[in-house]
Amino acid sequence: MPGIHHLDLVVSDLERSLAFYRGLLQPLGYVREGPIVGERGERVVYLDHIRGEGAIGLRERQSHAHGVPYDRYAVGVHHVAFAATSRAMVHERAAWLAEQGVAIESGPREYDYIPGYFAVFFYDPDGIKLEIVHVPDDPELAAMINDLHTRLARLEGR
Repeated sequence: MPGIHHLDLVVSDLERSLAFYRGLLQPLGYVREGPIVGERGERVVYLDHIRGEGAIGLRERQSHAHGVPYDRYAVGVHHVAFAATSRAMVHERAAWLAEQGVAIESGPREYDYIPGYFAVFFYDPDGIKLEIVHVPDDPELAAMINDLHTRLARLEGR
């Protein structure tokens, strides 16, 4: 299957981050877990998607070269986006984030990146920017529906 097989993130506290990512990602299908020993002998835990659509690996930092919180405008990862099966799932995960006391940067709402793009943006415990997004199967149809909605609102004087 083409695409990203896995993405490893280095975190300041593995147990804290595991608790966060487990809670965040299990409802999105990341239910398999596989620990390995990394190239420096460190513990790495992979949270694998049930459909084999990639994994997120977490490992604890071994260097203090970069400060925390993470600066996404330095060389490295800007943000990581996880796919949701529906807008309702984006809303549900945003509610979970709020319950956990996680600051939400923006959303959940529609963004104009492509028609129907619906997302919430937030940060993990180390300040790594994350996103949960739902994109419709047919963005062209979503664009037509949005256009009709706008035209109807104008006709109704809204």
